[in-house]
Amino acid sequence: MMILFLSLIFLAAIVVFIFKFATADGDFTLLSKGPAKREEVQGKVVWITGASRGIGEILAKQFASLGAKLILSARNEAELVRVKNEISGSHPSVGVEVLPLDLGSDEDSVRKAVEKAESFFGGAGVHYMVHNAALERPKRRALDEPVENLEATLKINVLGTITLTHLLAPHMLKRGRGSFVVMSSAAGKCPAPGQAIYSASKHALNGYFHTLRSELYQKGIAVTVVCPGPIETSKVSEASSSGQKGSSEIGENRLDAAAAKGNTYSWKLFFGQKKKST
Repeated sequence: MMILFLSLIFLAAIVVFIFKFATADGDFTLLSKGPAKREEVQGKVVWITGASRGIGEILAKQFASLGAKLILSARNEAELVRVKNEISGSHPSVGVEVLPLDLGSDEDSVRKAVEKAESFFGGAGVHYMVHNAALERPKRRALDEPVENLEATLKINVLGTITLTHLLAPHMLKRGRGSFVVMSSAAGKCPAPGQAIYSASKHALNGYFHTLRSELYQKGIAVTVVCPGPIETSKVSEASSSGQKGSSEIGENRLDAAAAKGNTYSWKLFFGQKKKST
């Protein structure tokens, strides 16, 4: 009888686990940390690249809802101003600065951006650096990808991001605190047919930032690498200097749903929902 009872408890636990996994809004490691802690973000300066659309825009709005001070960067200044105005309309007490930045530019330009970011909000300095900007090209087989596309993608996704980190980290180390949040990709964890260059750039980011974490974690600097699955951000990849179209057919509703929920992704977002018949 006892064995039967324990077996039923074990089966019930498995059912609960599967249900929780199927309906979760993030992985279990994330869920175990509980909801976002306002006290850890309120009043802190958060710098987000790629903030003019997609994940960057939604993150900016969610950080604003937690009372953070924002620095918004991307190449498209007009779109950054739009995001700033929308945030100011919803959260008038939140400070928002627009700082146009092209990660494909030279080191001196990135250094000037870092110095300007550090000077905002009375010289408070950057507490959270969210690396979200990236260039993603249309799917193409690895051997069909022109060398110039390889160079352009790695320059923005890898070299630009690492350069920004290299120039900002000393300021954080001087203060003894800071955090880098890197929006990588599932393509940086496993093969992604048709996305060899993009996948290579994300593998490079994963390797660099995981190593950086091991070197800086005892000095008050945190490093978080986030690897979401496919999502739709825009019909055109903003970071691209060629204006090529990015992928727009995958994960069609995930960002809208995340924005509406003020959270991350769930089972329904992976598999979609059936449209109601009219």
